[in-house]
Amino acid sequence: MKEKTVSELREWKENGTPFQIIDVREPHEYDICNLEGELIPLGNLLAEVDKIRKDIPVIVHCRSGARSSAAINELEKRFNFENLYNLKGGIIAYAKEIDPSLETY
Repeated sequence: MKEKTVSELREWKENGTPFQIIDVREPHEYDICNLEGELIPLGNLLAEVDKIRKDIPVIVHCRSGARSSAAINELEKRFNFENLYNLKGGIIAYAKEIDPSLETY
């Protein structure tokens, strides 16, 4: 599975690289803190697959990387996505390494 580190995500943001962020956590988790990505909870993923772009890189994330990894596996298997990247360490790693002001519950 392809991954991006939180440092690479920060570089993409700073450089204006076109990409999409998909957050597969639950709404209550998103409300606590988020990376301004599109919220598609893991349980809704298959019903909302049309919201995920195929023309640019897509970073999928959750709290630690487990749910996003499962999401990517399912999307690649069922819908032949080739542009998905798991955010290594999830939002916990982002808060620890990039933005300590994020409350990660």
